[in-house]
Amino acid sequence: MFKFFELNKTFKITSKAPKYVLLLFVIVLSVGLTEALILSPEDYKQSDAVRIMYVHVPAAWISLGIFSSLALLSVGSFVFKNKNFALIAKSLAPSGFIFNIIALVTGSIWGKPTWGTWWAWDARITSMLILALFYAMYLLAWRIYEDKEQVVKVTSLIAILGVINVPIIKFSVDWWNTLHQPASINILSTDTAIHPSMLVPLGIMTAAFALFSLLIFLMKYNTELIKVKNKGLDRL
Repeated sequence: MFKFFELNKTFKITSKAPKYVLLLFVIVLSVGLTEALILSPEDYKQSDAVRIMYVHVPAAWISLGIFSSLALLSVGSFVFKNKNFALIAKSLAPSGFIFNIIALVTGSIWGKPTWGTWWAWDARITSMLILALFYAMYLLAWRIYEDKEQVVKVTSLIAILGVINVPIIKFSVDWWNTLHQPASINILSTDTAIHPSMLVPLGIMTAAFALFSLLIFLMKYNTELIKVKNKGLDRL
């Protein structure tokens, strides 16, 4: 079902895509920042501090989404023996790690005026920190192991084990008493605790971050394809 891809055809598409993604990213980010920093209202309790949400929340969502993708690609790599899955996962991981760190840093900044402290061993914060450690292990494994078969197995195992933490992050506010408020948005329901004036810029900023992740992925993926091509291979 899943055939090995032809390197030249793939590279022709992915090498041209970044400039278009970059242009779209700049446009969407500009609209998102205008909405988030100027047009969206202050929160009646948190005042302008709530604007950190427009960076913190999308960063967390993208980070969780990418790690979930790493796990799915790792399972696919095991089941279908397709090396391209591992290459795609390797190229996705850096942006996921970046957004994981952004989520932790902005969460800390947001926590100071909201909770009165930069850091607390809250269930969600701690589980996000654990996710960052799994990302770090995943990326380090690609650098440490030289044998390609071994590194694919090790990184796949890290991703599959680490994805167990994703639902823990999601439901931590429901399972334990935490400083974090319960989820304000439910993708399976039309009910939301966020007013459209805040929900719209949140959605736009999420789209901007997703485009930025795609841009980083394409740049990394193209680099990996060039490495394969330089080794004299026409396919993985």
